[in-house]
Amino acid sequence: MLEINHLTKRFDGKAAVDDLTLHIAPGEIYGFIGHNGAGKTTTIKCVVGIMQSDEGTVTIGGRSIAEDPEVCKAKLAYIPDNPDLYEYMSGIAFLNFIADVFYLSTAERRRRITRLADAFELTSALGQPIASYSHGMKQKLAIIAAWMHAPKLIVMDEPFVGLDPKAAHTLKQMMREHCDAGGAIFFSTHVLEVAEKLCDKVAIINHGKLARSGTMEKVRGGDSLEDAFLEMEAA
Repeated sequence: MLEINHLTKRFDGKAAVDDLTLHIAPGEIYGFIGHNGAGKTTTIKCVVGIMQSDEGTVTIGGRSIAEDPEVCKAKLAYIPDNPDLYEYMSGIAFLNFIADVFYLSTAERRRRITRLADAFELTSALGQPIASYSHGMKQKLAIIAAWMHAPKLIVMDEPFVGLDPKAAHTLKQMMREHCDAGGAIFFSTHVLEVAEKLCDKVAIINHGKLARSGTMEKVRGGDSLEDAFLEMEAA
């Protein structure tokens, strides 16, 4: 589904991401963890086509994000760590805008908006301007928008930040259901307990380089994910 091969991205001559290779298969929830400044967000921005890598390739469903960006972006959804939404719009206007971008029919968009907004208890706020939303409400709206067109790949940067416990539980359920249906998810998180319980595979990045990757059992090495992460950080 998602193949990152020898990805390198430099800023002022220094590699923020250094020769990173990861493969995320259909059906996998793949966690991406590392300290602040480790290269997680830079990697994600290269994956979704916001940044161009200096070296290496990113392919989604066998197509290059650099060479076929429109084809790739039709297959994916991206939630940044701080969603920048059109705050002059109402919630429902924003969701209809997203539905227009992906050519959803009137009946289909209504069905999906109803189901997703009800799941996140946001239905009553959809008529309000996004500028009036709390951070958590904006995060919920961004998640709903990401799921609107049923993408094959969902890429998220710290998606649980700002969510209340019920909304976080709902998101975890949706992530599992998405992958059980053949989709794939690649997401960064600082919440190691969530990664440990939720992810099929995980990668640890340290100063731009891949430190460990694979199944949870392989990466933990018999310890907790937190212990493995702290051991790697101390090395």
